[in-house]
Amino acid sequence: MYCTYQLHILVKKPLKLQIGKFGEFDFPKGHYIYTGSAKKNIETRVRRHLSDDKKLRWHIDYLLINKEVEVTDVSYSKQAECKLNQSVNGKIIIKAFGASDCKKRCQSHLKLLP
Repeated sequence: MYCTYQLHILVKKPLKLQIGKFGEFDFPKGHYIYTGSAKKNIETRVRRHLSDDKKLRWHIDYLLINKEVEVTDVSYSKQAECKLNQSVNGKIIIKAFGASDCKKRCQSHLKLLP
């Protein structure tokens, strides 16, 4: 049974986006990895992320609804969310993005890949 997932995301051009009450941020063009988890119904969570018809709830929702952003792949893991996230070698663009409730001191659960 999988408990974590990673969304492989392509940002097709540089973007400046408002992420809810979190603020306005610049997203450079490139490939990103977002690491998330679900205690149950992980497939439902991932389908929700991939849907255009959703209430904006999580930081990642504000990024994924943009027409210049595409999820290119989804991978699943049995590893703990933070351990999996920390294994990704990437640049942190926005501190605390998707990690506002993180207990393992991840700086962000969204990383720009080199």
